[in-house]
Amino acid sequence: MKTKSTFGIHFVLKRAKVIDGTAPVYARITVDSSRCEISVKKRICLNNWNHGKGMAKGSNPEISRLNSYLEQIRSQLTLHYQELVSSKKSVSPEAIKNLFFGIDESSKTLKELIEYHNTRQDENLKWGTLKNYFTTSRYINVFLKKKFKRDDIYLYELNYKFLTDFEYFLRKNKPTDHQRPMGNNAVMKHLERLRKMVNMAVRMEWLIKNPFAAYKLKFIKVERDFLTQEELSEIENKDFKIERLQQVKDMFVFSCYTGLAYIDASKLSPNNIRKGIDGINWIFTKREKTSSPVRIPILLPAQKIIDKYQKHPKALSNGTVFPVISNQKLNSYLKEIADLCGITKNLTFHIARHTFATTVTLTNGVPIESVSKMLGHADLKTTQIYAKVVEKKISEDMFKLEEKLSQNRIKERKIM
Repeated sequence: MKTKSTFGIHFVLKRAKVIDGTAPVYARITVDSSRCEISVKKRICLNNWNHGKGMAKGSNPEISRLNSYLEQIRSQLTLHYQELVSSKKSVSPEAIKNLFFGIDESSKTLKELIEYHNTRQDENLKWGTLKNYFTTSRYINVFLKKKFKRDDIYLYELNYKFLTDFEYFLRKNKPTDHQRPMGNNAVMKHLERLRKMVNMAVRMEWLIKNPFAAYKLKFIKVERDFLTQEELSEIENKDFKIERLQQVKDMFVFSCYTGLAYIDASKLSPNNIRKGIDGINWIFTKREKTSSPVRIPILLPAQKIIDKYQKHPKALSNGTVFPVISNQKLNSYLKEIADLCGITKNLTFHIARHTFATTVTLTNGVPIESVSKMLGHADLKTTQIYAKVVEKKISEDMFKLEEKLSQNRIKERKIM
């Protein structure tokens, strides 16, 4: 942990607490640009104080005793500062203050908590999830430097204000690369990860009071985007002369008919495809994200795509069904595909999974319990999000039906 290079102690008067011409004396501790103040439990007449030197002025015995007392406090605070530096602990005005008052400084720091979580959870969390924790950690590091001019803080320093300040920082942070500023839900996801780590600290008794007790995460419900049957057909029937676009299109359409997420489709191997109880090919695999078992009968459009890549050299060398392409590049190419197909939606690979759940299955009468199993959802409530979208589709279809029935009734009256 990095120690601080500047340290200072200056004694000041609290003019807001003047009584009968006297004010209390405080020791102001400064570490870099951070500071805090400690009451020394002494008062002095305003006229007897040298503001520039930060000491009492005069030569009478009472003034001399006060200045001697202040120097003793300065020595104690300096000793505590040196103690923190020599032990390579986090140096802050609050840490020095706590040592001065005898508060236990063996407590853990935020960085220690993050490191403990990330190293202990590397076997429990999938790489994609763990990678998100690393991203949250980077934002915390930047926030600490910008807000507190420090590399670390003690866990006992976490409070409600820290959380609201971190939230404000994330919302106002301007990325230096091509990325857009964070949306509300992205901000909440970072705070959600921090909350999980803080909850771990509370369970391990590293932290007595949970700063998240009064803090509420505020996620905004987002409509799950998916392709209509017409949009899916537009992509499905489009042939691309550029090989990379054709490969991405095939993989995307495959997911529209299987519901596999990118990571599961990219890792899919021929060994995962076997005959089911009905005699047709099924996909037998586990979701990378949750390790939930997935069993999916392969529809004809998906089977044709599998057959197409059976002898592809890159797929064969990797032992996978498809040639491997990164998720970032794949989503970038999907933007090109959307433009060439005249689709205005923000096309990402995950939309294929949503399309399978809505347009391909639920809309065509597949029971939600079956869809939930094929998607690998542990909870049916997760799948019900898609069912709400289908209800809108049913409403639209019924409205069209009502119009058609009304026209038929008009025709019948004319005949009569």
